[in-house]
Amino acid sequence: MTEEQTSSASGGCYCGAVRYEIRGPLRGVVDCHCSQCTRLNGHFGAHSKARKSDLAITRDAGLAWFDITDVARRGFCRRCGSPLFWENRRQDAMGIVAGSLDAPTGLRTIGHIFVADKADFYEIADDAPRFAGSSEGGLEGDYL
Repeated sequence: MTEEQTSSASGGCYCGAVRYEIRGPLRGVVDCHCSQCTRLNGHFGAHSKARKSDLAITRDAGLAWFDITDVARRGFCRRCGSPLFWENRRQDAMGIVAGSLDAPTGLRTIGHIFVADKADFYEIADDAPRFAGSSEGGLEGDYL
């Protein structure tokens, strides 16, 4: 399986109040070890990515957004608390929380970002590329 999956995918929150479909390629999973992801997820954030035009929200009864900065926001379910999306408003791409995708995803971890901020209670156990901060487009599919 390649880092990108071209078939449609779907996913949603734990309680089912939010459902979505991806009708295009998904980037492989990038594990973000920044302090925001650690606080919001309880661990690192595992994210795929898709073009915004390929994302369709099919049920939004629980969808809420939290502005992280003036540029970035996170989408989550206000009913069950499931993290779902990370959006940089300056990009034509939406970060998709990998754990919210319906299995099987066929995706693999392709890299780690913000490892300089990694929490001290775990170790990174694979040999995927590591970046102290952002990958700055250094991983396949980062262009999305």
